[in-house]
Amino acid sequence: MKKAIDDITRTEIIITGFGGQGIVLAGKILGKAAVLGDNKESTLVQAYGPEARGGACSAQVIISEGSIHYPYVRRPHVLVCMSQGGFDKFVSQLRDGGTLIIDQDLVKARGYDHPIFSIPSTRLAEEMGRKMMANIIMLGFLTAVTGVVSIKAALNAVIESVPKGTENTNKTAFNKGCDYGLAVLKGKEKKAIGKTGA
Repeated sequence: MKKAIDDITRTEIIITGFGGQGIVLAGKILGKAAVLGDNKESTLVQAYGPEARGGACSAQVIISEGSIHYPYVRRPHVLVCMSQGGFDKFVSQLRDGGTLIIDQDLVKARGYDHPIFSIPSTRLAEEMGRKMMANIIMLGFLTAVTGVVSIKAALNAVIESVPKGTENTNKTAFNKGCDYGLAVLKGKEKKAIGKTGA
């Protein structure tokens, strides 16, 4: 099954949600994975609403094979939404053929009629007893379904970025999201094979 992102030299990503979800941390980990694990270039631009916790928040990440001269995302290839407000604000910027990823319990993709990758990341984190790890679950899912960074690089970046003593729990959260993503890809592949009658 072809991953959601083709092999292109520059990938623009927006991760959006609200303050307190660890949106910027997820962006930092993604960039770190690209640079330290996959030997690519990366930039991160973060934005907060007027209130930090609970306000709108986004992380703009660019990953590139070559130099990045402009760090702002104009037309994201990947949009990850962990809040309805984030979806409403950014979905119109997603480029044609781009990949939309949502937390299915927090976002209703109203008026969007293209394929969507969805995961109940907050609910899965709550089931772990760690609601704050929804961002790491989402990061695992994003890595699996898009391939923007390698799974190994992303997992190493998670372990290096989280507070000491929480590495194993965060690793479990990342793997949970990653496994969910790989299962979703497999399901889409089976559906595609069924449609072609192969």
